[in-house]
Amino acid sequence: MFLTISTTGTPERPATDLGFLLHKHPEKAQAFSTSYGRAHVLYPEADEQRCTAALLLEVDAVALVRRGKGKGRGGAPDAALAQYVNDRPYAASSLLAVALSAVFSSAMRGVCTAKPELPSQPRPLRIEVPAVAARGGPEVVRRLFEPLGWTVTAEPVALDAEFPEWGDSRYVRLELESARLTVAEALRHLYVLLPVLDDAKHYWVAPDEVDKLLRAGDGWLPDHPEQKLITSRYLSRRWSLTREAMERLELVRLAETDDSEVEDIDNAVEAETEAEEKPTPLAVQRREAILEALRAAGAARVLDLGCGQGQLVQALLKDPRFTEIVGVDVSVRALTIASRRLKLDRMGERTASRVQLFQGSLAYTDKRLKGYDAAVLSEVIEHLDLPRLPALEYAVFGAARPRTVLVTTPNVEYNVRWESLPAGHVRHGDHRFEWTREEFRSWASSVAERHGYGVEFVPVGPDDPEVGPPTQMATFTLSTEKKEAKAA
Repeated sequence: MFLTISTTGTPERPATDLGFLLHKHPEKAQAFSTSYGRAHVLYPEADEQRCTAALLLEVDAVALVRRGKGKGRGGAPDAALAQYVNDRPYAASSLLAVALSAVFSSAMRGVCTAKPELPSQPRPLRIEVPAVAARGGPEVVRRLFEPLGWTVTAEPVALDAEFPEWGDSRYVRLELESARLTVAEALRHLYVLLPVLDDAKHYWVAPDEVDKLLRAGDGWLPDHPEQKLITSRYLSRRWSLTREAMERLELVRLAETDDSEVEDIDNAVEAETEAEEKPTPLAVQRREAILEALRAAGAARVLDLGCGQGQLVQALLKDPRFTEIVGVDVSVRALTIASRRLKLDRMGERTASRVQLFQGSLAYTDKRLKGYDAAVLSEVIEHLDLPRLPALEYAVFGAARPRTVLVTTPNVEYNVRWESLPAGHVRHGDHRFEWTREEFRSWASSVAERHGYGVEFVPVGPDDPEVGPPTQMATFTLSTEKKEAKAA
């Protein structure tokens, strides 16, 4: 995946000023690690008359799949193969847009400490991208870029040059030229419009994408004739986010018309009221429910089984009643991240004595897990293949036997309430299953009966009268008779 930005200059305004604007020295070749590959910046040419900066992005297809939003198990084989065999390493798309933002972040903001006068100066620019995924063809490319002041050349790429009768592919060779735009404006145009042309993103589109769109679109998107198309495609056609973005863009337009600030128009609701109405994330509600259950059980020594990146361990450490906290996970990488999150290397001696992290698999018995007041399996069981659940069951309930066990798992019936989740898909690509309320109750009741526990069920999150809560929690309590028999 390749992109070049070129400019021309004079002795008074040398073309090599491009190096100052991009914060990358023309005499150096630099490389930057990303979550999906490696980005290289180099200058094929750099003198007073002409300077060209090139961004080469090497995409690691396997890393991209591992970090992707996924589709869960049981999908069509062709769809699974398409995650590995696709155009992502070769055609400009959202991957290149994210790389532009990461590598040229200061340039996109129009910041140049060495020469602060440069970012605001328009200069002759030429941008070339050999292959751009363009859903809608050259016509859509022109509709998007020409209103912004670009002269557009978009040449369709044939499916096969030897068989012209096959027609054109969905890719174009793109050249953009302008003499009246700044480098910052050019980068922001590319950041937004490359994924819009592709009509796809390689990452999950969260609500904060609206803020990213409005920041990058500041000064040009409110008046763009294709505003609706840009907004809808950039936000992956999520109607709720698209509507929010369109409403905020309309406020910007009205503010510009009245020569006033957006805040002066959008002042019907106080900021405090907006803050009160912001919903609490489900992950936070889940942790609060777990902490409340542990306090009610009087637990002091707690196991977090499948602790992941340590969010629950961090919350437990804030409450002094939890005197010993152990995080266990099979992933060394997750434990490393948890250690950084907790700042174990800088933690005070007294606090450090309350917590430890170690690697372990819940598919095997482990004598280190015995003797604790409580164990938590938060969003863990659904990551195991169903045939391995009996092994986890025995390791926790049969061998470790804490006094209290808390298990949370998604309620699949609630999935219909997630507007962004396609029908029939699980919430996370690594989920092997997701249970209904009845399936979870049946499993938990059988486990409790086999191992001498009582069990109660608690909803986590809003309890929908039709489909139940988004998360379901089972609280297992070791029966008094069983405890006394084991002691005898």
